[in-house]
This record gives sequence, structure tokens and C-alpha cells, in this order.
Amino acid sequence: MPRHEAHLFFKPTNAMQIEFFLLVISVLFFASILVSKAGSKLGVPALLLFLGVGMLFGSDGLQLVNFHNIKVAHMVGSVALCAILFSGGLDTRFADIRPVLGPGITLATLGVLLTAVSTGLILFPLIGHHKGFATGVMGCLLLASTMSSTDSASVFSILREKGLNLKHNLRPTLELESGANDPMAYVLTITFISLIQQGGHPNYWAALGLLLMQLAIGAVAGYVMGKALVWLINRINIDNAALYPILVLTGCFFIFASTHYLQGNSFLAVYIAGLILGNSKFIHKRSTRSFFEGISWLSQLTMFLTLGLLVNPSELKEVLIPGLTISIVMIFLTRPLSVFASLALFRQFNMRDKLFVSWGGLRGAVPIIFAILCRASDIPDSDIFFNIVFLCTLVSLVLQGTTLSPMAHWLRVADPPEDKPKIENFDIDFPEEIKSATSEIEITKPMLAHGKQLMDLQMPEKTLAIMVKRGDNYFVPTGKTPLHVGDRLMVITDNQEALNETLTTLVAHTDD
Repeated sequence: MPRHEAHLFFKPTNAMQIEFFLLVISVLFFASILVSKAGSKLGVPALLLFLGVGMLFGSDGLQLVNFHNIKVAHMVGSVALCAILFSGGLDTRFADIRPVLGPGITLATLGVLLTAVSTGLILFPLIGHHKGFATGVMGCLLLASTMSSTDSASVFSILREKGLNLKHNLRPTLELESGANDPMAYVLTITFISLIQQGGHPNYWAALGLLLMQLAIGAVAGYVMGKALVWLINRINIDNAALYPILVLTGCFFIFASTHYLQGNSFLAVYIAGLILGNSKFIHKRSTRSFFEGISWLSQLTMFLTLGLLVNPSELKEVLIPGLTISIVMIFLTRPLSVFASLALFRQFNMRDKLFVSWGGLRGAVPIIFAILCRASDIPDSDIFFNIVFLCTLVSLVLQGTTLSPMAHWLRVADPPEDKPKIENFDIDFPEEIKSATSEIEITKPMLAHGKQLMDLQMPEKTLAIMVKRGDNYFVPTGKTPLHVGDRLMVITDNQEALNETLTTLVAHTDD
């Protein structure tokens, strides 16, 4: 793959360069959003579709954008992954991950190490002498290391997009593993890059020391700076409330960059800082989390579009055999072996749970970013590395990503989805400390059979109607407020059980 700057299918003049750039970006984003909406109905992961849009508009597709800038792609991927990991931590509750801290951390460390080593050793006799691929055992170990971690963007996105109600704390286990295992894979990758560049023999003690140092510094830096960010947010007293989410984003980038210069692992630091922030009380928390949900999706879209533009699909056929071989080995052999070995001491998981965790080891943008790191380091065969990793990512997203939900039901590790009513017409939310559940109810004619006033609905105790939407108008009701067919009623209760009782009662009235 030639190295040259990104350019478009024609050279715009300086006067229109920015406008044309924005036009191309908006077309790419708009196409991705439309395609992802259609794909969600078919059960296709949105991230796979983002990759597809990038490949479609790239140099082997419509040739709208010819992009091969490795440095820019690495920068975009690192910044996007920083925001995704921070957002993932921000949205994770300690109460959810506390029961799975042991299994999650074991999978994120020992599991990654076992996956990398076993995959690399198995690959050497299979593809170590493949045409154009002659880096030996060390090259196979490096290639396996780039793909040894599960991808947080893929796991977070697919699990939350599918809304799987998994049993036995499987969801927090997978999310904790994917959010915390990038540091181990990163350290393994840079260690094998260094060994290949030096051309010497492995210094296992030095590699172990580097791993422990980066993990320790990253964990401490993330915890300390996360606490400091909470303190700053609650005391800075900014007049403009819209600046608070920007302040948090700035803190996220500062933690990522400063941890790098402290010789720690930046990815672990931002994830832990996000955990600290998400489980602390700070002002404008709801708006900040909503802001980062959008930032996370923007980061995923940008990252996967960029990676899709970077690859030349015509080159993938040259690595089809080794790519499929590696995919089969990792999905059906080394990933399950590493999961079963890592979870051997944790009796809270049965055989079906471990099989699902094995199947949930999705690859995504992180392995591709690590492959870009190999190219930026001028590793021999790095072009082949990149194409192999990209092909393996595609196979993982297609095979595992599209079947994650059916696999959960087939293995009987998923309960029926929770019936959580959505609020569509009322832009109202409550802090996490207020344990209240809200629902939106559309008034139908049968509901008014026993009376047209609000009090005639006879809602259960601990349930209160707080607002009515009639046409384009909103107002606060009283018990004597007359209701009309088509009104939207927002109700609140202090627990989900009472809310379900409310809805059941209203449905019973409707059936009558």
C-alpha cells in the first residue's frame, strides 16, 4: 500500500477546499447513519456498516476519497479510542462490575496473554512461511498480539445496541474485559515490535517489568486524575452550564496525554478515570453523560470510516487464506481456551456462560490501530499485517457480531428483554440518586370508559402523573383534568415494579 497524503477525486481550489472537505465528510457521515439505521433492522452491527461505507467511498470503491495517510489514521484512531473508553467507563456502574472484578481483570490480563502466545505459536507452522510473510515466530507473535484483545467499541456498541438482558453478570464481565484489556495487548505489541527491531532474543523479565509498570502507572494516574477532575468540576463554578461537558472532555484528553508522558498506559488511565467520574456525584452529570454518548458514537463513526477508507479491498484477496486461518484459530480455538483457562477458578460461570464469553470476544478498531502502529514502526511485512488484521476484523464482526444475540438465546444465557418504557415526547430525566422510573402513556378511548378525568384512571399507589402533552402544548395536570384521546401522559413511580403495575392496570382498562 503506497504511503502518500490523503486526497480527493479531484483537487479543489484553495477557495473551496474547506467547503469541499466538509461536503465530503457530511456525505460520508450521512451515508453511514442511513446505512446503520437500515442495518439495525437486519441485525447487522453498525460498526461493520461504518467500515463498509468507508470501503465503498475509498480508492477501491467509488473513489470519492483516496486516503492512505498512516499517521493521520493512527492519530484519529487513538483520539477516538480515548473518547470511547472514557465514555464506556463513565457509563459503567461500580455496582455492576464489583461482582465480576476478578473474572474481568483476569480475562483482561491473563486471557490476553494466553490468546497472544497460543495464537502466535499455532500460526507459525500454519502461515509462518506463507508467500510474502517471512518474519518467523516473532512476527507471528506480534501479529497475534495486535489481535489479542477484544475491542471495547465493538463490544459496548453491539451489547447496548442489541439490548441483551444477559444472566450471571455476563454483560458487565464482557464490558469490563473489553474496556480493560487494551493495555495488555498494547504492551505486548510494542514489546514484540521492539524485539523485532532489535533483532535479539526475548527478554521476558524486561517485558514483564514494562507491562507491570505501565499498568500500575496507568491505574494510579487514572484514579488520581479522575478524582481531581471530579473535585475541579464541583468547585470551578462556571456560569455557562454548556461548558461543563467540554471541561470533562478536556480532562479526558489531558489524562490520556499526561499518562503517556508519565510512562503509563493511557488507555487504562482514561477508562479508570471514566469509572471514577461516572460513579461520583458532580454537577450537570446527566448532560455530561448525554454529551459523551454522542461523542462516543461520533468517535466510533469517525474511526471506522477512517479505517474503511484506509484499506484497499482488492488487496485483501492476497491474504485471504492466512486471514481466514487466523480467524478460525482465534474464534474457535485460542479464544475459548484462554477464556476457559482464565475463568477456571471462578465458579460463578457455568459451561454455557464461558462459551458465550468466548463468542463475545469481538475484534474491531483496536487491532487495526495496533496494526497501523506496526506500519508506523516500519516492521517488515507490516502492510501484510494490516490487511490480515483488517480481514480478521471483518470476519469477527460479520460472524460473531451478527450472531451474538442468537447465540445468547441458543446458549440460554439471556432473559427476556426488560420492558422499559421509552420517553419520546418529554425531554425530562432525573438524577441517578432519585430512584424513580418514568413512562409515557398514550390515552386511548377504552381508557376513558370509566371516566374522562385523570383521577378516573385509578392508577396504583406511588404513581403520579406529572405532565400531559396535548397536540403541541404541555401542561401539569390535576386529578380533575379532563383527558382526551391521543393525549400523552407522563407518569413517575419510585420503583419499576409499581410502574409495571400501572401499565398493567391501564392495559386491563383498555381490554375492558
